[in-house]
Amino acid sequence: MVDRKTIVGGVDDNTTSAPVQANQVKIKERIAYAMSDFGCNTIFQIVGTYFLVFCTDTLGVAAAAVTGLFALSAIIDSVDGLVWGQFIDRTRTKWGKSRPYWLWFSIPFAIFCVMCFTAIPGLGQTGKIIWIYIAYIGSKILYSGINIPVTSILPSLTSNPKERITLSTIRQFLGNFGGAIFLPLTLPAVAFFGGIFGDRGTKGDATTSPIGWFIWAVILAIITAACLLTAFAGTKERVVTRDSKRSIPMRESVKALKGNYPWAIIIFINFIYWGGFAVRSSSLPYYFKYVLHNEALGSLTLAATFITLFSTALVPFVAARIGKRNTMLVGMVGTALSQLILFVADKMNGNIAVILIGIVVYYISYGLTGALIAVMLSDAVDFGEWKNNVRAEGFVTSFSSFSAKLGMGIGGMILAAILAAGQYTSGAAASQPTSALHAISLGFIWIPFIGYALSAIALLFNNIDKVEPKMVAELSVKHARELAEFGG
Repeated sequence: MVDRKTIVGGVDDNTTSAPVQANQVKIKERIAYAMSDFGCNTIFQIVGTYFLVFCTDTLGVAAAAVTGLFALSAIIDSVDGLVWGQFIDRTRTKWGKSRPYWLWFSIPFAIFCVMCFTAIPGLGQTGKIIWIYIAYIGSKILYSGINIPVTSILPSLTSNPKERITLSTIRQFLGNFGGAIFLPLTLPAVAFFGGIFGDRGTKGDATTSPIGWFIWAVILAIITAACLLTAFAGTKERVVTRDSKRSIPMRESVKALKGNYPWAIIIFINFIYWGGFAVRSSSLPYYFKYVLHNEALGSLTLAATFITLFSTALVPFVAARIGKRNTMLVGMVGTALSQLILFVADKMNGNIAVILIGIVVYYISYGLTGALIAVMLSDAVDFGEWKNNVRAEGFVTSFSSFSAKLGMGIGGMILAAILAAGQYTSGAAASQPTSALHAISLGFIWIPFIGYALSAIALLFNNIDKVEPKMVAELSVKHARELAEFGG
């Protein structure tokens, strides 16, 4: 029989006092859980940042053609995340509800990500477009299949609010670490592997080497699959409730959203924030290559992702003093401010010192934001159970992937449309028309600013920190009783 205090935070059946801070997850399991996000970010950040560049500058596909892909992907994203959420809520295995998806889909996900950077010899324009549609949409669907469990498993790993912040912080730290390592290495690695095989790419530009992109993608895919399988092997779903022991039908899952304003706010933020993030990430290579004519500086700014590790590590300490919401709010305001600093640099003809200041402010602020989104979603799971007596981790958290991917899909579609309207020329041309340069600057500076600013405004309406002590105490009593009834 599983020790009840391990499951429910040390609260006795007949009390509603604040829970004892028990059920600590051991450091080995914390790292295993964090490897899930490290694995996801190892290759999917590369897809998010460089897929459009690969399509236009390596495959030679027109930006307008990719616009349709992003539009279709946004439509699919509006459905597939919810489907995955229902799968999770209906899953009953000896491994739990969320963990099995890392075992089942890690390798297929890695394969489709490799396809995103694969140039098939002899394909015409139509063939290339069909290929990138299959590869990109497949990778995004499978990304939901492995990433939704990263969030849905958190409320099942522990019921301790402080421990959730710790887990999410370590997860975000390693996730950012993956991006910090591999994003700045990508273009040099592509050029290196392309050089080994004598493939100089389009117009002699080694960073457009098809062979280089393929080899680099394969390396990242292997790392990704290994990390996800490590997460599967090293974690345990230990919070036992009535709903964790049964399949929850769709009509009942929906009840968890009734009056769940913390959920509504965080889902809106997820949509608008990650939409702006996607536009910024995808336009960054274009901005430094064509507007500043300084790709090396672009790689340096991606290397500055390491700054995020510092601010991410501070999240538990800052949140303990000013609360989760206020910590996240500081980060969102900071990311919006960083975009204004980049605008000033742009007006100063790309002043490098000011650009670097903006980049530093951005990464510090981003680190304060990303780790808490999953925690806020776990709070929304608790809130739905507290108010409506339905605990639907998969359904409630699936909207996280749905909203983020929808935002990122629409963001990518907007950027591709802006580039097409600005008459961006596909290929590795040394220069672009003035209209294209304005379009690139719009995508890199102003669209992300709007997303970050609106996210900060929405967050002002979330007061989950105020109701959390009462909610956690009452749920702990409920879980203790359910554990006694249904067993461990």
